Amino acid sequence: MRKKILIAIFLFIIIGISAYLYIYKGHRNIESETADYAVTVSGLEREYTSNDSLAYIKYQDKTIELSARVTSIDKAGNGIVMGEKVFVTFKDRLPQNIISGKNLKIKGRFLGYDELLQEFKIDQSSVVH
Repeated sequence: MRKKILIAIFLFIIIGISAYLYIYKGHRNIESETADYAVTVSGLEREYTSNDSLAYIKYQDKTIELSARVTSIDKAGNGIVMGEKVFVTFKDRLPQNIISGKNLKIKGRFLGYDELLQEFKIDQSSVVH
């Protein structure tokens, strides 16, 4: 009987630790990750237009590289709009060398499509050189 209780306690501890580690994963460092996909704004639009469910599954919470023209800068919101359709926020602060109207390549975590604002969202971004 004593053996069964010890085995049950041991299993309970192992299951508890496993569940904790699964739920509370470490923070990702998007800047050091390899991008899962390299995309353009028109490519994202095309995929979401043809089948938004598949595009959501494909890109959601993935690290992507995006190349597009900077169409506006939001210094207060620590972000930029690229290709008039993608709102990008940066990990720390807005890089000083970003110029509206110039092409830029960023890497960040894809959050999804905001139907209300009709734009894609990317966060934890950094400039790719």
